[in-house]
Amino acid sequence: MFTLQIEHVSKKFGEKTAVNGINLAVKSGEIYGLLGGNGAGKTTTMRMALGLIYPDEGRISWKGKGYREELYSLMGYLPEERGLYPKVKVSDQLLYLAELRGTPKKQADKTLKDWLEKFGVPENYNKRIEELSKGNQQKIQFIASIIHKPEILILDEAFSGLDPVNVELLKDTVKELRDEGKTILFSSHRMEHVEELCQNITILHKSNTVLQGNLKEIKASFPKERVILETASPVNGLNEIAGVRSVKEHAAGYEIMITDVSAARIVLEKAMADTQVNRFQIMEPTLNEIFIKKVGGSDE
Repeated sequence: MFTLQIEHVSKKFGEKTAVNGINLAVKSGEIYGLLGGNGAGKTTTMRMALGLIYPDEGRISWKGKGYREELYSLMGYLPEERGLYPKVKVSDQLLYLAELRGTPKKQADKTLKDWLEKFGVPENYNKRIEELSKGNQQKIQFIASIIHKPEILILDEAFSGLDPVNVELLKDTVKELRDEGKTILFSSHRMEHVEELCQNITILHKSNTVLQGNLKEIKASFPKERVILETASPVNGLNEIAGVRSVKEHAAGYEIMITDVSAARIVLEKAMADTQVNRFQIMEPTLNEIFIKKVGGSDE
């Protein structure tokens, strides 16, 4: 059974359609990717999934049931806009939020200290939010979303403001939560994070679903248009091969865009005739490339 299920859901604000007939289902132990540019409908969908606003049409169910008070303790939310009080101590703030969600203070205090230790910042327990770096504020915001041990997590730009080391730390944490059986709806502008974490995705554009399904199957359905070629010495005439659209030269070799996958074989034969080939790879499309094909423009 799916833990979170959204069926034929639509939402309007006045004359503007924010979400138009979206369907998606997330099971226990899954990180599901929800993607789209600004104004696509992601945030509205997440707020409806949280029970903060109600759909005009369609149905949302959590563990097979409709909206109920239990959702306050069942769900955790990390919003893109940060909402912690800057002048309040970390411990006072997070323990209060945990109690609001039904977690006893003593239990919440132990959980908070465990998470601060895990994230390498136990000294932040008695600090005010405004005293912390942007990255450490994001860690605290993340802890706030999980301190009550929810079963369903809505994570919107979870790694925003983090350096690469802390991005890896939080990615590993999200994977651990998935392996514990949490149901996670995940949104990010960083497509490489979605590719690493998510098995299934939905892409929204101007309130409509434009692409949905298993990420591996989606990538397999798009043509392979990029070849990576690394050689011991330069290869001349690659631009002249039929089916080659463009050639970019890099320090180690070439990135070649092709219009037909059959051109890749001719590229390889040409390179082998001229020099030693150290690497030849026909690349599957990245999620970022797929996103741009379906939505147009940048994913930012």
